[in-house]
Amino acid sequence: MKINRYIDHTILKPTTTLEDIKKLCMECVEYDFAAACVPPPYVKVAKQFLGATNTKVATVIGFPFGYSAIEAKVAETVLAIVDGADELDVVINISALKNNDWEYLEKEIANLMYIVREKKKVIKMIIESGILLEEEIVKCCQLYSKYGVDFVKTSTGYAEKGATVEAVKLMRANLPDNIQIKASGGIRTFAFAKELIEAGATRIGASASVNIVKEGGEDTAHSDY
Repeated sequence: MKINRYIDHTILKPTTTLEDIKKLCMECVEYDFAAACVPPPYVKVAKQFLGATNTKVATVIGFPFGYSAIEAKVAETVLAIVDGADELDVVINISALKNNDWEYLEKEIANLMYIVREKKKVIKMIIESGILLEEEIVKCCQLYSKYGVDFVKTSTGYAEKGATVEAVKLMRANLPDNIQIKASGGIRTFAFAKELIEAGATRIGASASVNIVKEGGEDTAHSDY
């Protein structure tokens, strides 16, 4: 595949402006990125900017800390879908995980999957791998495999540690082939993105997307790597 088609071109900073969203979407069109990942209030306008292009609109749910109530995440998800989101990047309740409350996490994913599947959207569960123990990452993979999510995603980019090759390899070893991996958090170079893809990631979340493509060479967007 082409590196540009691995990338979710992302802007999620709290100071994001409409002009930022327009710029992001125009870059998505120019470089044919897989998705534009935008804050929830900008889903509708991003959909308009992207029009009938190949780029999907992604947004975040329960972002960035994940401890919103299940009902709040459900409401956010419904609104995002109504506004036109194609893909939903959901932060799991990390507090519940750290309390070893897997029953809560199961209830959370069950409620979300019902809506996402009914509306035929893509769901990516963000587990924040940089602050989890290996056994916690494995248990997340087992839970989300059971519910058949589309992606398990490494990070929000807001924790002290983002994506690592080791975490992606661990996730790949503990997920079935039909569940993909999105690596995000601290991915700023073509070399690192390539490493993560070779470790098993099939999507890269980055704000430095244009630089990543350019670093890969002028033909990166038109040929393999």
